[in-house]
Amino acid sequence: MSNSINDSLITTKRGDAGRTRLFSGEEVSKASSRPEAYGDLDELVSVLGLAKVKVGHPALPGRLEQLQRELFIVGTELAMSTEKREKLSERIGADHAERLTDAAREVEGSIPSPTGFVLPGGTEAAAVLDIARTVSRRLERRVVDMADKGLVDNPHMLAWLNRLSDYLWLLARLEEGEQTIQK
Repeated sequence: MSNSINDSLITTKRGDAGRTRLFSGEEVSKASSRPEAYGDLDELVSVLGLAKVKVGHPALPGRLEQLQRELFIVGTELAMSTEKREKLSERIGADHAERLTDAAREVEGSIPSPTGFVLPGGTEAAAVLDIARTVSRRLERRVVDMADKGLVDNPHMLAWLNRLSDYLWLLARLEEGEQTIQK
């Protein structure tokens, strides 16, 4: 077996000139809206992976993995041109947004409501969840910008992304429990 960079399955050299191919086949600049958005999404999925291995609350690993899986659905859509979206086998729909709303309500009902601003860092795992929340907000802003430009046409994805950061905030508070630090 050769160790040459030319034989690598990961290193293809196709992106050396700053271009990449979308999932739907079109070539675009790596600095264009779609790669920027799914780059933020990739970062979020990774931060959620870190949170998943750090959390102590028994319900959280499964919840975080579910979010990672749903983010892959979002990522596939972001990596497709609008013209070829009909080829997708699954998109974020109203049911996804409603399930996330229900999950947030469940968590919110199980934790004490902070009476002021919360300082991240009550626990290490909660701080990682707060980082995930901020990355999710950046991803949401990028996707809203894409929607404003006509590059995203799924209002359910926008709703799901909007709810995601609130849900991550709640999960961080659930993980912290009594160690929540208020301003």
